[in-house]
Amino acid sequence: MLEAAVACLAEHGWAGSTVSVVAEHAGVSRGAAQHHFPTREDLFTAAVEYVAEERSAALRALPVQGRTAVVAALVDLYTGPLFRAALQLWVAASNESQLRPRVTELEARVGRETHRIAVELLAADETKPGARETVQGLLDMARGLGLANVLTDDTARRQRVVAQWAALVDDALD
Repeated sequence: MLEAAVACLAEHGWAGSTVSVVAEHAGVSRGAAQHHFPTREDLFTAAVEYVAEERSAALRALPVQGRTAVVAALVDLYTGPLFRAALQLWVAASNESQLRPRVTELEARVGRETHRIAVELLAADETKPGARETVQGLLDMARGLGLANVLTDDTARRQRVVAQWAALVDDALD
C-alpha cells in the first residue's frame, strides 16, 4: 500500500493521487486502505516516511567505497520516484495547512538522517572547519539536480557535475 502511494504520488501528483487511486493500484479496497490510513494525509506522509526509511537503510548498507561513488549514490537519491513523490508532497504542504506541519517534521527528520549517513559514508570529520557545510552543500546540490531531472532526463550533464563535485568534496574533506 505504501509503495503504491509513493508510485501514484510520483506519477500523478498530489491532485491525481487519491486514496481510491492508491487502493486500486495496490489491489485493495478503498475501505481497507482507509482502515489503515484514515486520511489522505496519513497515507501519503506514511508512504514517504516508509520509503525514506528504506532509502536510508540502503544507504547505510553501501559498502565502504571511494567518495566519487558515495557522491553518485547520494545524488541518485534525488533522481528517483521517491524524490518525485516527496516533491509532490512538499508542493501540497505549501498550500495545505493541515499537511504542512507533518511534512515539515518528516523532512527535517529525513534531512538529518541523510546528512548523518552522508557524513559517515564520506568519512567527513565535522570538527574540521567547513566539513559540515561541504556535506550539506553536496546534499543541496543533489536536490537541485533532482529538481532539474523532474522535467528532463539530464543524465549526461549530471554525470559531469557529479564527477566535479566528487573532486571538490574530496579536496574539501581531506
